[in-house]
Order: sequence, then C-alpha cells, then structure tokens
Amino acid sequence: MLDEKYIKELKEYLSSGRLEEDFSYSSEERRYEILDFLEELMELGEIADKVATNIIFKNSQLKALFEQKDPNSKENT
Repeated sequence: MLDEKYIKELKEYLSSGRLEEDFSYSSEERRYEILDFLEELMELGEIADKVATNIIFKNSQLKALFEQKDPNSKENT
C-alpha cells in the first residue's frame, strides 16, 4: 500500500510546474479533473497530518496535553 516511488513522482510533478503547464493547455473538462485531484490531495494531506500526529504522540503525555487544548477533541465533548 505504501508506494514511495509514486509519491516522489507526484511530488516532482507538482513542484516542477508541469501540472500547472498541463492545466493551462487542458480542456475545461480536464481542468475540472485536475482541480478535483488537487482537492482530494489536500484532503489526503490533512488526514496524513492527523495520522502522523496520532502515531507520534500515541499514549504520550504530549498527546493528552494537545487534546486538552484542542476544542475539536472527542474527549472534550
């Protein structure tokens, strides 16, 4: 499930400006596809951030402190 090669290729594609260039030459339908892809990618980044935080701070005092300060925490409801 972890495909580091694909992630590196995607990172290079985004950072090189090729995606922006592809967008500028694409049809309107393809532009919507690209924008949808980028939206999904941004949501994935948010999920990855949450998972990384859970992995790093799991069962630690720092996680408990972080959750106390987080108004969206499940434990504070």
